[in-house]
Amino acid sequence: MQAETGDMREEERSGVPDRVVTSVLEAVDERDEARLSDLLEPLHAADIADVLEQIGPAERRELLTLWSAGIDGEILSEISDSIREEVIEHLPPEVIAEAVRELDTDDVVDILEDLEEQQQEAILGALDRADRVAVEQAMAYPEYSAGRLMQREVVVAPVHWTVGETIDFLRRSEELPDQFYHVILVDPRMKPQGYVTLGRLLSSRREVRLADIEEESFRTIRATIEESEVAYIFNQYHLISCPVVDENDRLVGIITIDDAMNVLDEEHEEDILRLAGVGDESSLSDGPVATARQRLPWLVANLFTASLSALVISGFEATIAQLVTLAALMPIVASTGGIAGTQSLAVAVRALATRNLTSANAPRVVRRELMAGLLNGLGLALILGLAGFVIFGDPLLGAVLGMAMICNQVVAALGGVLVPLGLNRLGLDPALASGTFVTTLTDVMGFFAFLGLATLVLI
Repeated sequence: MQAETGDMREEERSGVPDRVVTSVLEAVDERDEARLSDLLEPLHAADIADVLEQIGPAERRELLTLWSAGIDGEILSEISDSIREEVIEHLPPEVIAEAVRELDTDDVVDILEDLEEQQQEAILGALDRADRVAVEQAMAYPEYSAGRLMQREVVVAPVHWTVGETIDFLRRSEELPDQFYHVILVDPRMKPQGYVTLGRLLSSRREVRLADIEEESFRTIRATIEESEVAYIFNQYHLISCPVVDENDRLVGIITIDDAMNVLDEEHEEDILRLAGVGDESSLSDGPVATARQRLPWLVANLFTASLSALVISGFEATIAQLVTLAALMPIVASTGGIAGTQSLAVAVRALATRNLTSANAPRVVRRELMAGLLNGLGLALILGLAGFVIFGDPLLGAVLGMAMICNQVVAALGGVLVPLGLNRLGLDPALASGTFVTTLTDVMGFFAFLGLATLVLI
């Protein structure tokens, strides 16, 4: 009964069940191509990509050898950037060629961006001439720009057309994008004037003019703006798709919500990884050498910043020698301050990324963090002061602990918001080094406040 319940729970979870991954590994180990096909073919492309990411490099190479014909364009576009180059290296050229022909230009560009030049040429050579030109034009835009993100397959109609003329045109068209949400209305110079949703198009009478049913949410995006700006625009204005224009305001492509949300997810993932100091491209599929290489620079930087704390402690050797109890209590103040700083930092970095924290409301946010730090400090000071008196029988020691805690909580709260604000003002990524600065600040100030007050009051 318990096993059945476990199976049911596994089925209810989204993603690939563990038993499927285990079965895939068994089929790979036995080189059972038929069983491998039976296991993988029913899965969604995203789930197959997950399987490839979860298994080891040796098993992945063997799977690709056995089941290379099953890898299509949709699977390639779903595979994580961290292993995509490896996957492409182990696929036959004819499989890659067939796979990329199925993709829209934005997906082809996404694949090409992380490949070596030789691999890029091989994929470009597999495309039809028109598709290759479109992809090369997209690749000419700056990296991480809207031009790289857009797809060139766009459904357009003259702004003066009626619903009936548009529907007839769509029915006659031999090549339409697999998915599209809007018909873009353009003038004779191919400048977007508005767009109409498919729902409004299909529910309107044939004689109705497209201009009379266009959406109020219409806006355009310049091809050269950063993709993070694109994600913000989609999220802020609840867009489904948005036309992309060149420097002359002529239509060059369209960005859809799935691509914009992918950018948003990548931005959030990068912020989390940078805050943790593990590199913004860290992945579970990375080997131990790559993982160590990504993390070592931050550990070395932290080693130097930790030396500042050691320097502060060494300045109070005489105080610690006279009252050894201080050595046991020092980590309490510093570690609690570090946690408070991380809390404030996480909120500030997230608010900067979503543009909820700006220069206009920064003073109010700083005041809020200051008061929150003060209140937290008072609460912790009361607990520590009482504990110091009960455990050590010394009310002055409890008072010193409490005052040091208040000081460090205030510093932590202020540092958590002021450090990312300062880095952002300098044009730097606030997630990149804020954690190191804030941790150093709380450690140094925690030790200094506690030992300094102990020297003045207890010695």
